[in-house]
Amino acid sequence: MRPPESKDEQDAEAIFPIEWRPEKGAEKAFNQPNGVTWRFRVPENEILSFVDSIKGQVSYIAGKDFGDFSIWRRDGIPAYELSVVVDDIEQGITEVVRGQDLLKSTARQLLLYRALGVNPPSWCHEPLVRDEQGTRLAKRFQSLSIRELKESGKTLSEVLEMAEEARI
Repeated sequence: MRPPESKDEQDAEAIFPIEWRPEKGAEKAFNQPNGVTWRFRVPENEILSFVDSIKGQVSYIAGKDFGDFSIWRRDGIPAYELSVVVDDIEQGITEVVRGQDLLKSTARQLLLYRALGVNPPSWCHEPLVRDEQGTRLAKRFQSLSIRELKESGKTLSEVLEMAEEARI
């Protein structure tokens, strides 16, 4: 897998086509969630906004910036968006800190919190640490881990400097 070449490419995602949506009520034909991928139907053109402690006010438009999303996989495992929301609710999480690559996920999760009747936590999305070429450090891009950076001779202060440069 190659890293995205631009910010626009990083933010772009395929939108699940509305015409592929099953009829409302089609879920009643299933008595258990396994064997089928369950998608959350987003409200078209609804603006979802939240305050991020670093970026400030952030807004996404459902159906334009993101579409219907999976909440249950056909292999019987809950998908990421549902898993993290339920986990945070069960643990009583009031503040979520994570990387900026998950900023758009917050809009999806706001829909899930609302559907579950629970107030969402506050949000903080930290900039990602990037290498000398500007590519974020990630396993999927075969980036170096903190351990590998240390073994290659990077000092703690150099790694922290890389993280600080990512915030600018």
